[in-house]
Amino acid sequence: MRVEVHIDPDCREPRVTITAPVLTDEIRDLAARLEGGGGLTGWRGETAVPLREEAILRCFAQDKGVKAQTAEGVYDLRERLYELEARLDRHTFVRISHSEIVNLRKVTALDLSLTGTIKMTLAEGVVCYVSRRYVKKIKEALEL
Repeated sequence: MRVEVHIDPDCREPRVTITAPVLTDEIRDLAARLEGGGGLTGWRGETAVPLREEAILRCFAQDKGVKAQTAEGVYDLRERLYELEARLDRHTFVRISHSEIVNLRKVTALDLSLTGTIKMTLAEGVVCYVSRRYVKKIKEALEL
């Protein structure tokens, strides 16, 4: 992919144009990320906190809601996991179970010794388990 940047002092707001031979899922994902601004809004009570995707360790379902965990703490999200899975970069964020999505860039260790599952350690010492249903998908994503 080639990236070009043009500086125009008369331009009032940034504009991005994507030129491609065909419309692919990768192009759709890129356009959606550019339009969305690349971040989520986390909530602590009535306080909204902008969350950068690269700061998110994992998103998980708990108590009939969805939460995002960062190094700074856990935040409530208003999106559902399937919406997050579609919105977040699919090369970075991968579903590891019915109720959890992790940031592969935050994985610090994998324990493959457990039969049929994988113990995943993330930054900040957070431990997650890949359900048997998703083991093959995770191994492919991590090229194991």
